[in-house]
Amino acid sequence: MTDTLTTVRTVHRGAGGGAVGLVLAGAVSVQFGSAVAALLFPRAGVAGVVSLRLTIAAVFLLVVCRPRLRGYRRSDWLLVGGFAMALAGMNTLIYQAIDRIPLGPAVTLEVLGPLALSVFAARRAASWLWAGLALLGVVLLGYQGFGRLNPSGAAFALGAAVMWAAYIVFSARVGRRFRKADGLALAMAAAALLTLPAGLVASGSALLNPGVLALGAAVAMLSSVLPYTLELLALRRMTTATFGVLMSLGPALAALAGYLVLHQSLAPVELVAIALVIAASIGAVRTAATPRPGR
Repeated sequence: MTDTLTTVRTVHRGAGGGAVGLVLAGAVSVQFGSAVAALLFPRAGVAGVVSLRLTIAAVFLLVVCRPRLRGYRRSDWLLVGGFAMALAGMNTLIYQAIDRIPLGPAVTLEVLGPLALSVFAARRAASWLWAGLALLGVVLLGYQGFGRLNPSGAAFALGAAVMWAAYIVFSARVGRRFRKADGLALAMAAAALLTLPAGLVASGSALLNPGVLALGAAVAMLSSVLPYTLELLALRRMTTATFGVLMSLGPALAALAGYLVLHQSLAPVELVAIALVIAASIGAVRTAATPRPGR
């Protein structure tokens, strides 16, 4: 615990307290937003909730940001397209996961994406030791059999991990190319268009129910508008490695949200597994951020 606190203080000094606060606020928002989304699944379906969340978020961002469409190069639009696919894929896969397994384990598997990004960025032997610790955490999650977690749910969470790593890379690049949150608004609109057909087919008129719309708006604000905007702004002021340290707290926040909102309890071995993945993520990012000898 002392080592973790020291890491957070170091990150705080290196990135600036404002940027750290933005990321932490976004992390809390997105995990509790996911818990609220799970409450909506029985009424609107997973595909319906994904499309509702992204569509409402896109409309809000387009109205507020009013992004300009001229003056960008082809490469800029390609980045927006990649960002949109990462957003659509990440949201779809993690919602499919939390519809099948508890929120805490789902996000624990998902955070392996940022962890892998840190490991490969470091290119050091020590980084692979942290990867091994994370693997031990995943094995512990399956200690009582992944059947308990639902194999397809675990697979969806791992797919979301890949999309999360892509999201971090594209978010940082788009944030540098587009002013304010314009790039995010455009990518969110494209992501909404990608997911809306499946949502309409799966849920139809249920998406127009006033109660569903109200909860969908809450999910959009908590899980998309607020956290993505805060993260995009923060990534302009910190490295992706520092961002990865803070994102490693996601599994703990998800377990807390699952417990408080969804009344999901975890076995002691699962809590240990989550702690191991968090420790591995922090260790891997610290290794990536430490200058090599002679540099």
